[in-house]
Amino acid sequence: MSIVDTSIAAAAAALSGVAAWGAWKASREANATAASVAQIERDRWHRELTPQLRIKLERGTRDTLYVRFDAPAALGELVVQLTIRDDSDRSGLPHLADGSTPEQRAGVIWGPFQFHPRVEDTDELGRTVPAFSLLPGDRQRLVVVQSPKPSWYQDALGEQRWRDEFRTEPIRLWAHCTAPGHKPWCLSFGVPQDGNWAVGGT
Repeated sequence: MSIVDTSIAAAAAALSGVAAWGAWKASREANATAASVAQIERDRWHRELTPQLRIKLERGTRDTLYVRFDAPAALGELVVQLTIRDDSDRSGLPHLADGSTPEQRAGVIWGPFQFHPRVEDTDELGRTVPAFSLLPGDRQRLVVVQSPKPSWYQDALGEQRWRDEFRTEPIRLWAHCTAPGHKPWCLSFGVPQDGNWAVGGT
């Protein structure tokens, strides 16, 4: 084979290699684009299927939270777990003027109500209730009680100060929702004390 023929063969091999690399790169980019589009579509579908929950407080001899699952019916059975949130995060605060420590503050529900502690597997603090199932159109009743004042509210007006602090504040909740075949949803609620329904947001 002449030098010219050898050069031509080498050039052809090089071009073939470049073409193969270009095809591989194009295929990889196409796969990445397809995966990205598919993820966007899954996220959109997940948002559209966000459970439509409503929660309200009914005052009476037994204060009760009502949780309703309105839609979408396509989800079928929904499993819901509720957790009461504090009015703000105090975990990172040092010792305050009232003498409380971060550990003591963590043992307080900073809000107007808590779930009934140690009833039907509610945790000892009354912050979280066990998960329960709802079908579209169903509702669940949960007993709540007024949250107790912190132990360091010791003066004669301690109880009154605590009640006044949260007299008109909403019950702040997280609703962790799961349904078979779907990623979980976490919805936030601010349930008013006037008996109106609260609608959750993500």
